[in-house]
Amino acid sequence: MGLGMLLFFNFLFAPQLPVPKSIYDFKVTAIDKSIIDFSNFKGKKILIVNTASKCGFTSQYKELATLSVKYKDKLVVVGFPANDFMFQEPGSNEKIAKFCQSNYAVSFPMAEKISVKGRRMAPIYHWLTEKKYNGYEDNKVRWNFQKYLIDEQGKLVAIFDPRTTPDSPEVIAAIEK
Repeated sequence: MGLGMLLFFNFLFAPQLPVPKSIYDFKVTAIDKSIIDFSNFKGKKILIVNTASKCGFTSQYKELATLSVKYKDKLVVVGFPANDFMFQEPGSNEKIAKFCQSNYAVSFPMAEKISVKGRRMAPIYHWLTEKKYNGYEDNKVRWNFQKYLIDEQGKLVAIFDPRTTPDSPEVIAAIEK
């Protein structure tokens, strides 16, 4: 069996990792290989965003960086680079980190590149997209820069379309609520 066929079967039958019950039970690998421990965010709102460097919405990094600074006492922004939509995040973790820092001065936590849909969907995205885990609603990640807002008690309370900018009135109102 060739390497291509082995990779295909690995993809096809990739085991799904367990999905924690609470957002605070997640520990994910950061883009710099450290650990992002969501239990450290208790008492703050969390805005989770799947990101991409070569997307029409990439400039939203700027607004996300601004939000993370402006609301640092009440909000944590966490970016999850993903290459699931038209290969708009092709770079390595190192390239993504350099791009985010040099172009947008991103200082909020960035996870390592993951998948946000399909068979290789990361467990945190199962939690975000399946009502049986998030208690809010079943949904799909429609494109890069879809935003999920978790409240101070760890409950998913809002999902914002990729076209909704991080500085839009509805996002700001939800953060300030």
